[in-house]
Amino acid sequence: MRNVTSYLFTSLDGVVESPERFMRDDLYTDVFPLISETIAKQDAVLLGRNTYEAWTAFWPEAQIQPFAGFINGATKYVVSKTLTTLGWSGSTLLSGDLPDAVAALKRRPGMTIGVHGSVSLVQALLVAGLLDELRLVVCPVIAGQGRRLLSREGEPIQLDLRSARTTPRGLQFVVLQPRT
Repeated sequence: MRNVTSYLFTSLDGVVESPERFMRDDLYTDVFPLISETIAKQDAVLLGRNTYEAWTAFWPEAQIQPFAGFINGATKYVVSKTLTTLGWSGSTLLSGDLPDAVAALKRRPGMTIGVHGSVSLVQALLVAGLLDELRLVVCPVIAGQGRRLLSREGEPIQLDLRSARTTPRGLQFVVLQPRT
């Protein structure tokens, strides 16, 4: 069975929305090895509609490696109730019941399915028990405002720490596994 792994940037106060707003330029040097490590295990991605629309306007022509080569070559599953067509090569629309669609993807052969960005999608996968791993790049900043990953009602979602390390410039790379 395939795993579903998210990869998000977060501030110390939990903001995951628009990391380009709070990520300092000097920290990007430390990001490339982290993203390389993550995408080396992936052959597909799940994207929400907003992320798909933003990325389809940028990544097909981008030269930022290693991610551009990965995202343009990976199978992209787009979760949307409003889109009817997709123009980005390698994209497939997932509509209908999200838990059923993702559970079916997990049963297919292949490598890990990544969720990059797509905050609402990560939240839905966490709540549905379909996210196998949460990879967070914790930036040494207090963003103050913006959407937080774990702003939700209901029972706490318990996580187990799988690994944690600090990069030379002070990023924390934390890998967590939701308890089932």
